[in-house]
Amino acid sequence: MTSKKTGKPNIVIIYADDLGFGDVGCYGADRIPTPHLDQLAHGGIKFTNGYSTAATCTPARYSLLTGSYPWRNSAAMVLPGDAPMVIERGTLTLPGMLQQNGYKTAVVGKWHLGLGEGNLDWNQQIERSPNDVGFDNSYIMAATNDRVPCVYVENGKVDKLDPEDPIEVRYCKENPFPGMPSGRENPELLRVQPSTSHDCAIVNGVSRNGYMRGGEKALWTDETMADVFLEKAESFLSANQDEPFFLYYAMHQPHVPRLPAPRFAGATPHGPRGDAIVEMDWCIGQILEKLEDLGVRENTIVIFSSDNGPVLDDGYLDQAIELNDDHKISGPLRGGKYSLYEGGTRVPFILNWPGMVEPAESDAIVCQVDFMASFADLLGHSLNDDDAVDSANVLEAFLGKSTHGRDLLVTEAPTAKTLIREGDWVMIPPHEGSMVCPVKKTERGNSPEPQLYNLKTDIGQQSNLAQQYPERVQEMERKLNTIRQRKGTRLDQMI
Repeated sequence: MTSKKTGKPNIVIIYADDLGFGDVGCYGADRIPTPHLDQLAHGGIKFTNGYSTAATCTPARYSLLTGSYPWRNSAAMVLPGDAPMVIERGTLTLPGMLQQNGYKTAVVGKWHLGLGEGNLDWNQQIERSPNDVGFDNSYIMAATNDRVPCVYVENGKVDKLDPEDPIEVRYCKENPFPGMPSGRENPELLRVQPSTSHDCAIVNGVSRNGYMRGGEKALWTDETMADVFLEKAESFLSANQDEPFFLYYAMHQPHVPRLPAPRFAGATPHGPRGDAIVEMDWCIGQILEKLEDLGVRENTIVIFSSDNGPVLDDGYLDQAIELNDDHKISGPLRGGKYSLYEGGTRVPFILNWPGMVEPAESDAIVCQVDFMASFADLLGHSLNDDDAVDSANVLEAFLGKSTHGRDLLVTEAPTAKTLIREGDWVMIPPHEGSMVCPVKKTERGNSPEPQLYNLKTDIGQQSNLAQQYPERVQEMERKLNTIRQRKGTRLDQMI
């Protein structure tokens, strides 16, 4: 049985990590070559109003897979590497829905949604892994490449683990393993110095967040991570070419530490960050070539996006700031990762389906949280009222048949500080905290006063119109509060 015979398209979601709206050639980057992404955009739909739900990674990933805003789950925040699974038992996920419709499903790459249920033993089969929330196959890192444990986990078990060398993981203030070097105590052992935190366990000459010991044979090498994940993704595609498949290819680039393979060194004038983006683009080209070689490209929806906006210094002294020059990582947008402004959540967003979707540029407002409802409609699957409650059916916009997407969208910055977009307007309610993060050198967007911007005339959010349009501020704040208080009613039924 082939996916063509079932009439069900394959779906591949390629998810970058900390990639900005201005980091890709087709979105304006002129010194970071991304030919494969540019080709994907030129043959599909390039969305200029495509969003994640959050300006940080775990919340955005939670929304993509569950169809629910992250602030509905207090555990959906940036997690340490030993955190328990944040997707609640009984939750219908995007891969779970696709499984019900005959798809083989896999996640390869960054997970960062927790594993187990607390007090995790890394030396045993892990209960509550991606395989328990809708994925038939999983080959992941537990959290991020700057957090321990620095090992790969395959279908709930640490890959290449020697049982005679068990892993121990701790997240605490002081080194719990006497005699084990750390970035804080042994900076002379490091090849990349931390700028903030990231001074605990040393793996591959790089200090990380959190402490670990053991598992020497299972430890990853940063420079080969892209190749390892790529091989696993290609293997899944090859093994499932004769039936409908869903691949969630969650890339680690350009997240810190930025250590691409040596063959990409110097690919851009922007140092390791720019080179990591070129490596990412090359991997995407390999995936597209694999789909072509398998003869399934024509029947495969490929979506590319990022979990949140960009950041330069995110914990390591890798010259990202010094070598950035005049490259606009967020393009014309204000802010980036961690920010309430557009640069925090408006990200590159491309959908390509040869022969089915005509090349275009769309300004429809679409969001990653909408994949669930939209693909359910594509497959004729009826969602229950308590499934994917924040997922809007924007299938017509995804397929280029409509220029209208969402009317309302709620996004968030760290600690679940929310804002609302309605049409061309964005309203950020008052939030406590500083405007600028002195450590990350990014604009948080906090203010004691409400902020109102018209993105059609002021995409850079320079003119706060809240005092000129107090009634609009009040009405948008009312809608935001209504959405936040809503329970058990699907978004598409509400609006």
